[in-house]
Parts: sequence; C-alpha cells; structure tokens
Amino acid sequence: MSRILTTTVGSYPVPEWLSALPSEQAVIDATRVVFNLQRQAGIDLPTDGELYRFDVNHPDTNGMIEYFVSKLGGIDSKVSRADGVAFRAKKEMGFRSKPAAVVRSAIDEGWLDLQTDCARAAKVAGGDFKFTLTSPYMLARTLLDLHYKDMEALTLAIADALAAQVGELDCACVQVDEANIPGNPSDGPLAANAINRILDACKVQTAVHFCFGNYGGQTIQSGGWKPLLEFLNALHTDHLVLELAHRPEDDLDALKELDPKIGVGLGVVDIKVNHIETADQIAKRIEKAAAKLGAERVKYIHPDCGFWMLKRSIADRKIEALSKGRDLFEGR
Repeated sequence: MSRILTTTVGSYPVPEWLSALPSEQAVIDATRVVFNLQRQAGIDLPTDGELYRFDVNHPDTNGMIEYFVSKLGGIDSKVSRADGVAFRAKKEMGFRSKPAAVVRSAIDEGWLDLQTDCARAAKVAGGDFKFTLTSPYMLARTLLDLHYKDMEALTLAIADALAAQVGELDCACVQVDEANIPGNPSDGPLAANAINRILDACKVQTAVHFCFGNYGGQTIQSGGWKPLLEFLNALHTDHLVLELAHRPEDDLDALKELDPKIGVGLGVVDIKVNHIETADQIAKRIEKAAAKLGAERVKYIHPDCGFWMLKRSIADRKIEALSKGRDLFEGR
C-alpha cells in the first residue's frame, strides 16, 4: 500500500466511437474502459471520466456547467438576445458571451439525479472510485439571475439542491470542483459556506478540486494560493486537489500555512500541454513538495485538472507517468 495515492481529477477525452454512436449502452461501455485503463496504469482512486456530461455544443468546457444548470429546477436553458445583453453587462465572466442559463424562479433539484449517475459508474468501476460535481459558486457565476437578484441567495440555493443528493452516493470519495474562486478570493466566505453545505451532507471521504480555469486549455483566473489560505482552511474536507504543476514556485510555499487536518492533493501533471512528463519529473515534483510541506502532508498526486481536451494517446501516457513517478519517489 503506497503512502501517497494516485488519483485523477475528473474528465477523460471522449472516445471517438462514443461521439460517433452515442447511446446509454455506449456511455456505460466507455466508462468501463476509462476505469480499466486507469486501474491498469496504477491509479488508486480513479474517476468515471464524466463522459455522460460531454456536450458537443460546448467544446471549450466539455459541457460540465451546462449539464448541471440544465437539470436544476427554476433554471431555463433557453437564453434570449436580451438575456445575453444583460449577462455581458455584468462583466464578471468575460470569456463567456452569454449565460449558461437563466434563473427564472426558485431553484430546486429539478431533473438532476446524481445518484443514478453515480450508480451507473459504480456498476463498472471495479473498485473504489471518486465521483465529481461542480461547485455551486462556480455554477452561480455562469447564470443570469432574474429571480433571487442576489449572489449569496443564488449560490446557497444551488448548494442546497446539490447537498440534497450527495448523502447516498455509492462511491469512495465525493469531489467538488471549483475553478472560479481562485480569481475571486474576496468571495471566499460565500464559496466556503456553499461548498461546506455539500461536504457536510456527504457520508464518504470528501475532496475539493481547485484550478485557475481550463477554458479551451487556457488559464482564465489570475492570482495565487496565498490569498486563498483562509478560505481553504475553512473547508470541511478531507483533502484538497490543487493545480500546482502549471503554477509558479511560490504557490507551493504558500501551502505551508494550510491547516494540518486537511490533506494535500498535489498537481504534478500539466494538462495544458501535450508534453508527456517522465517518471523522474513526477518524482522530483513530489520530492520538492514533500521537502517544503512535510512528507506526511502529501496524500494524493494527480493531474492539474481533467483530461477532456487532450488526445486519448496523450492523456493515457500522462496517467501512466503519474503512477510510475509515484513509484519512483517511493523507491519501488
């Protein structure tokens, strides 16, 4: 049993045969393939690849946002020209030309069914796995709110709808994904409150993934980890899953002040480039982090974010390098 475990963050490149002939059975078959290739490569806590969330109409974000907001009650996916104009006037999400959807009434669970999504993965997982969902803060920022007209009320309403479903998820770990708060540390108290409502409802191990954005392979949030320390320490999570392979040196130094009760998940694979890291490069990144944070602090190593935008051949070799680098660091 390794002291440092390997995991992936979430998404996997959609197989061409699934895109060509999509069906429920094809999604199940493809999910089985994703689990098997990760386990064969030595990944201890794999993810299901999020293949059922992929949307060809959203190639820059793999449809993750739209998957959630289109299913929650009170949210309308039909966006008018006037809605787009109102959203752009907010100037909060400059990389989006229109909202993901429009909030027209009180938000509830609607047609979202995370338990079925998780059960689909559990049937073909072949062991422990991690199930992912998008942070309520991140979802709220992509919406045009014509009902609550208050960011806090909107964010917490989404959080409560998600929290109502996570308690019975059949998985080893639930991970909440957040890519907007790193660029907006002043919203830390709100984001922590919302995320904690989900974490507190979970009955299994929990993780929170943070990155600085992956919009068509581009970083969309400026900032660093140091301004976020108070926010990170406020989270009721077992460990964090942090983008670090693609980050400046001082970001790792900032994490020395992270609450010792929270485990560190170390990003050691850069998903924004096609370069395949060697096992030696991975091992050296772990060694550097262990020297600065303490070897006992590093609980997981993983890619910086999901693999959805890369070619399968690239993603697969990065996954293999991740496991081999961990083994090299541990002297195996």
